[in-house]
Amino acid sequence: MTKDKKRYGADAIVQSLINHDVKYVFGIPGAKIDRVFEVLEHSNDPKMPQMIVTRHEQNAAFMAAGIGRITGKPGVVITTSGPGVSNLATGLVTATAEGDPVLAISGQVQRTDLLRLTHQSMDNAALLAPVTKYSAEVQDPDNVSEVIANAYAEAESAKQGASFVSVPQDVTDGELKTDVIAPLMPAKLGPASPVESTLLAQRIKAAKLPVLLLGMRASDPETTASIRNLIATTHLPVVETFQGAGIIPRELESDFFGRVGLFRNQPGDKLLKQADLVIAIGYDPIEYEPRNWNSDRSANIVVIDSMRSEIDKHFQPEKELVGDISQTLDFLLPYMKGYQLPAEAVAYLDELRKEVILRDEPPALVEGQKVSHPLSIIKALQERVSDDMTVTVDVGSFYIWMARHFRSYQPRHLLFSNGMQTLGVALPWAISAALVRPNTKVVSVSGDGGFLFSAQDLETAVRLKLPIVHVIWNDGAYDMVKFQEEVKYGKAAATDFGPVDFVKYAESFGAKGLRVDKAEDLEKVLDQAFKEEGPVIVDIPVDYSYNKELSKQLLDDQLH
Repeated sequence: MTKDKKRYGADAIVQSLINHDVKYVFGIPGAKIDRVFEVLEHSNDPKMPQMIVTRHEQNAAFMAAGIGRITGKPGVVITTSGPGVSNLATGLVTATAEGDPVLAISGQVQRTDLLRLTHQSMDNAALLAPVTKYSAEVQDPDNVSEVIANAYAEAESAKQGASFVSVPQDVTDGELKTDVIAPLMPAKLGPASPVESTLLAQRIKAAKLPVLLLGMRASDPETTASIRNLIATTHLPVVETFQGAGIIPRELESDFFGRVGLFRNQPGDKLLKQADLVIAIGYDPIEYEPRNWNSDRSANIVVIDSMRSEIDKHFQPEKELVGDISQTLDFLLPYMKGYQLPAEAVAYLDELRKEVILRDEPPALVEGQKVSHPLSIIKALQERVSDDMTVTVDVGSFYIWMARHFRSYQPRHLLFSNGMQTLGVALPWAISAALVRPNTKVVSVSGDGGFLFSAQDLETAVRLKLPIVHVIWNDGAYDMVKFQEEVKYGKAAATDFGPVDFVKYAESFGAKGLRVDKAEDLEKVLDQAFKEEGPVIVDIPVDYSYNKELSKQLLDDQLH
């Protein structure tokens, strides 16, 4: 630290971000934190994070979580005090539940006002403690960098999630007298017990139908590579959770039997039920509760993970191999050379594979129809989305169809909120994906209800000239709630709303707006959308009458 220039708590915050190699900071300024924004905005340091001002703090938190999910490194959001803090709650609880590393930093009133009923005075750290892994308030400028270092480390460690740091205004504005500490290298895990790995190889070889269940913590690049090597050698059948999407590449697609979550009677559910050994790799119960795929508690389960399992009456592993997942799988691989599935298992999988292929076919178009079938939309998107494109998916009826039928062949390229099922994540996540992966189109998918939860940040996408194609499945209702109410009560309540002209809405922000007026024009309109340079909104009227059949496959607990 130079001795001839006065430095402040705000400088410690920003230097800590630089030391942790933070590339982007999302947020909205305010009086209690504005010195930090001044440092971020007016600096010649080439390592300074890019400051991205958003239109809502919740969206800023979603964007930070999108960075975290895609990169595995904490995304950063900075807000002011009061509502600037409370508006973070939904974004942070989603990140913590779904394993997305986030570092949130917010302003606070001066320390002398903390116990007074004054403007924006509240206990920030206590408010956000239940929805984060780490929540603390700094009381001295010289403690800023160590608190941020600990918060960052906690967000990054398994299970990844959100950390929160509250900084009173007089700490941000206070003089810094000590050096900003450099971050430490994160702790490195080794492989699980070699003895257990050899025993697992024997266990797999003795099983009649072993199955791999791949979850959120199996999607990092190293673990994905190790899983692909294992499957290429053994051709063990695989199912993915929603957050495990894309771990299986095209060349191993014959070993893939779909994703599991939300609905029963999928090929993947049948396979889990039939299996006499389920090897859960990086699986988190929030992705697909064990009671839904192991309702009779008969599954024989072995866990390979970087953290111990949460045990319940439907999830009691016979073995847990805890350590670096990739290294554990690499140690297992040599013991699986020459492995072949039993003939009975191969015959069963051949039949199940036919079901996987047939279920994705849309019905034929009816001449003149205005609305598009869900499978027609998915097929049209699938034909235009390359493997390196990112697809972000909001929550609604379309989310069930997308999770069930849309294929992805790279990990962390198909993003779902399947822990909190939070409305409004798709567009903010798409903004993050476009920043991290600037050389591809990004596709964002929402319903006409969920889109307006975060649509104000379409302006952010336009300002940054991001190549986002946002597709709205439009039916004029909160349909995921509507059709479930109809199943339970015979009629729906409080699910319909008025129309919005999304083409004009897009144009008012400076984006391109397109609409599919006839189902037969779907592909032509999407072709036009993918040719546009900046953000595009595509309004697609959708036929959700097929959800009544879909509802028969929803799990009972999803209807309560």
